[in-house]
Amino acid sequence: MTAGPVNGAPLGAPLSVGVIGAGRVGAVLAAALREAGHPIAAVAGESAASRTRIETLLPGVPVDKPTAVAKACDLLLLTVPDDSLDNVVRMLVASGAIRAGQFVAHTSGRHGLDVLAPAVAIGAAGIALHPAMTFTGTDVDLDRLDGCVYGVSADVGERALAESLVGDLHGGIIWVAEEHRTLYHAALAHGANHLVTLVSQSMEMLREAGSSDPAGTLRPLLTAALDNALTYGDAALTGPIVRGDVETVRAHLRTMAATTLTGPRLAASTVESYVAMARATANHAVADGRLDPRRAAALVEVLNDALVDLGS
Repeated sequence: MTAGPVNGAPLGAPLSVGVIGAGRVGAVLAAALREAGHPIAAVAGESAASRTRIETLLPGVPVDKPTAVAKACDLLLLTVPDDSLDNVVRMLVASGAIRAGQFVAHTSGRHGLDVLAPAVAIGAAGIALHPAMTFTGTDVDLDRLDGCVYGVSADVGERALAESLVGDLHGGIIWVAEEHRTLYHAALAHGANHLVTLVSQSMEMLREAGSSDPAGTLRPLLTAALDNALTYGDAALTGPIVRGDVETVRAHLRTMAATTLTGPRLAASTVESYVAMARATANHAVADGRLDPRRAAALVEVLNDALVDLGS
């Protein structure tokens, strides 16, 4: 860690950490910070799942109510749901649980520093510290944190501390401006959450086609596709859309629609997802010159017809 003062304390010195919200993210980050030498003063978590995570990942750490947790620490980590964050901050400030000179960080991807304004107004230092990672809430996540990138929003005075904390977690930083916070989070949700839906739908289709191990079938293909996409972007596109194989796409859609009607395990939403992604793929392929606009128009006509047929 780089030497230097942070709110009067040496940068890199251990900070007592309090965690409000022992969900998948909070319990794992707290465990990682404790491994890095930051003592966990207390944690708040009410559900049975939260209590299990505390017992498993944070054995011996006191469990207390949120106001007591906030009063007990130098760094307060708020890992509550996005829609609850504003109310939690206001409640803690109104109760006198947050104090001047204290660090208050949240892990929301959507929110930046604005949501911490009530705490900052009384002299606390705010940091938005969002890990760009999916969590299971188990010790499996601890290894996955190595190399994780954190979307951080912080004023100049808090940037050194943010860098120090992320360094303790063996991660990297992308600095996100307040006005870009929602766009940043939408990008991650679109890429990760929608990927899970897409893969789940593909697995459904393979099961319907007779595969006893759809995950094993997809894993090599999807791993290669993801690596290529992250390296080459749109240039990694392959398959019938980018080739302009109109009849192949038509056959896909007809078979999927028939399966939707006769096979209850294949939902109509899978056809709709195929159409939406195929249309977006065609647009990208046209934009980079790999798909002739006339063939793209023929593809789009087939895609539109599929949605009409599905609704009839």
